[in-house]
Amino acid sequence: MTDTSPRKVLITGGTGMIGTRLAEMLIDSGFEVALLSREPARSNHYHSFRWDVDAGTIDEAAIPYADYIVSLAGASVADGKWTDERKREIMTSRLGGLALLARELAKPGHHVQAVISASAVGIYGDAGDKLVTEETPPALPTQDFLADVSHQWELAAAPIAALGIRTVIPRIGVVLSTDGGALPQIARPVKLGAGAALGSGRQYMSWIHLDDLCRLFIAMLEDPAWHGTYNAVAPYPATNQAFTEVLAEVLHRPLILPKVPAFGLKLAMGEMSEIVLASQNVSAKKVLAQGFTFEYPELRGALGALYGAE
Repeated sequence: MTDTSPRKVLITGGTGMIGTRLAEMLIDSGFEVALLSREPARSNHYHSFRWDVDAGTIDEAAIPYADYIVSLAGASVADGKWTDERKREIMTSRLGGLALLARELAKPGHHVQAVISASAVGIYGDAGDKLVTEETPPALPTQDFLADVSHQWELAAAPIAALGIRTVIPRIGVVLSTDGGALPQIARPVKLGAGAALGSGRQYMSWIHLDDLCRLFIAMLEDPAWHGTYNAVAPYPATNQAFTEVLAEVLHRPLILPKVPAFGLKLAMGEMSEIVLASQNVSAKKVLAQGFTFEYPELRGALGALYGAE
């Protein structure tokens, strides 16, 4: 007799922009979804389990519930200046959650088949024009906070893989969505007719439409052939200048201002200016070779789908 009950996915960081959309798309694909969060919300759609990463506590029913786990938990790198305290929070929120999952997954009595553990293309640092692949070594963490965070984040998933559980690490680029992340912040000045390229404008932005990212996650869950690291980016990265120009066209706004100088951004954003000034020309070849098809491979189509009605 075959088991026809829905496969169950447990998401950490499930109330964020990616987790929210992923949960919707999983349900549409016939999965059952539960969220692991500090403040479980009452929802008709999802089960909710409580955990407290700082205290090292987790609902004992959470891990036994799951067939798959998607780990997205981590404080946003784009909210507020990087004070020492903020940087600590960005790092520990990622590492603590994975340590807690690894501890629980080492116990018997669960049936977790695969874990997707998020990472970011920040691991490559400021790589200039060079096309980087999954084989490219991480940037030197001493000089680059985002590279350090991404590298430590990936190392924290290694104990899960060491348990023999299939572990997939998507290195996520700039996620395009009107519901959060970088895009609304980039689009705001453009909509006001005050858009401009940032810094030299020559730095590469490796991006992915939110729906493509969620479809990629679902493919990673469903097909056991996926394991190890993959760049979760669309096949055609754009320079910051090109990105800004296409966005202005899609929004039907002129670009009249000169570039926003790098020193001005550093003054306004501090070290966080790394997010917009670092250049990452990231290859999607490995994901394509695995048979994944992007719905939005090109920037104009992705931005048109998001802002088409405006």
